[in-house]
Amino acid sequence: MKLRMKENSIRLRLVRSELVRLQSGESIHEIVRFGLEPSQALHYALSVAAQPEPVSVAFQSSQISVTLSPDQLRSWAEESQVGIYASLAIDHTTTLEVSIEKDFACLDRSDEDNADTFANPLAGTIC
Repeated sequence: MKLRMKENSIRLRLVRSELVRLQSGESIHEIVRFGLEPSQALHYALSVAAQPEPVSVAFQSSQISVTLSPDQLRSWAEESQVGIYASLAIDHTTTLEVSIEKDFACLDRSDEDNADTFANPLAGTIC
């Protein structure tokens, strides 16, 4: 699972096998280590749980936890839906933009970089 952050937005991208694991009830976890101490790591996770919101995000103890409702996961897992997009209110003037997307094959990279990605809908087109 890839994580991209910019200003008040986060984007997660999952390959096929991660989506299958999520559908089977597993959470997807990743760690970015900045040093040797446990406190010098950023953890991020995506899970599914019954909740009133389609998407929720929590940040605590150096961990970003993104949670999807089961209904949201089911609709996203359909082949035609590329991603889940949510704008979560932090306060009355600030939002966190959340994107959770299928990781499509890059058209200009090696096959190794494309392992386990979703077929790119633009593959075979001429630019």
